[in-house]
Formats: sequence, structure tokens, C-alpha cells
Amino acid sequence: MILLKRLVGSSVPLVKSQIPHFRNLSSALKIMEKHGVVPDVISSAPKDVLKVSYPSGVVVNEGNELTPTQVKDIPKVEWDSDSGTFWTLCMTDPDAPSRKEPTYREWHHWLVGNIPGNNITQGETLSEYVGSGPPEGTGLHRYVFLLYKQNGKLDFSEPRLKNTSADNRGCFSIKNFAEKYKLELVAGNLYQAEWDDYVPLLYKQLGA
Repeated sequence: MILLKRLVGSSVPLVKSQIPHFRNLSSALKIMEKHGVVPDVISSAPKDVLKVSYPSGVVVNEGNELTPTQVKDIPKVEWDSDSGTFWTLCMTDPDAPSRKEPTYREWHHWLVGNIPGNNITQGETLSEYVGSGPPEGTGLHRYVFLLYKQNGKLDFSEPRLKNTSADNRGCFSIKNFAEKYKLELVAGNLYQAEWDDYVPLLYKQLGA
């Protein structure tokens, strides 16, 4: 939270436009533990809550319920970054095919590395964005966004995945991925969703 410290330590009034896109609150820890993301996905919660919003107008708000229709398009993810830094962003579902029987935990929906600053479009897309597609009758799934800081630009060995196939999406572990590349967990957020009538369209897109 370099920006926040700088603003607080100055005599300049803190206006809304200057507030960082992270919220350094205890709520980050609370939501991850409340919804079981700790320990199902990560060992410990990040300090900050990541700001995520969708073109449909909805925002990700600490485990709120959204619909697959609302989250079908790539979201806008915002954070404050020093120049010259690189980041990895992941969206993952630990509840595949259901939270009760997560045989394919985790099914990752989005993975972008080597993001310069906070410009996701300039990052290296390892797995193209796929919206929520919880099977009918499996209840709510958790969709977890995690942001990691890299030590520098990395050479990723993972296959590049398109959004037209479900191959190699399941049985993923962002925890193991982060350990492999020595990533530092900085921020996160999550929403929940269950089946709606958009899901069959998504399955068709994935060739299912």
C-alpha cells in the first residue's frame, strides 16, 4: 500500500479519486476464511481486497452472489502498481463439479502472468477468460480472484489455453503455481454463482 502511506503521510487532503483500488482491511481475511477459500485454495489470506467489476454493471463484493450471465465477459480488475513491477492474476473455482464433491478442484477460469504495472491487456495470457459455468443442481460455486506480485518477468512453461476448450483447466492449484514461480500473494476477492440458462451456451463454446 505504498500509495496509501504516501497520501496519509502528506498534508494533501485525501479525496475519493486518490484512494487506492486495494482496501487494506481485515475484511480480506474475514471473507477468505468465511467462505473457506482458506484453506481450500490458499494457506493464508492476502491483506488486500481486489477491485473487480464486470461490463454488465455488477461488481465482485466479498462473496456476493452473481449469475453466469452477469459474469460472462472479461472483467475489469484494478490495483495500484509501481512502475517496473510484474504481476500474475488468476480466477479459479475450487468447487468443480460441486463444493460437496470437488473432484476437479481447482478449475481455473483465467490466468495472466507478466502483467506490467496494472495493464492486464499487456500481460501474457496463459489461460483465456472463461465465465462461470457451474453444472445444474450443484449449488453455489466460489469464484476466487487472486493477485500475485512477481519478482520480475518470468518464463512460464504452462500450455496456453484458449476459451474454446475445457482441456487442462481442471485439477489446477494456484497455490502450487505460486510456489513454483515464487509469487507473493497481495490481494484477492470472490463471488459465488450457480447455474442459469447461460451455462449451456458456455458449454457449447467449450465444445462440451
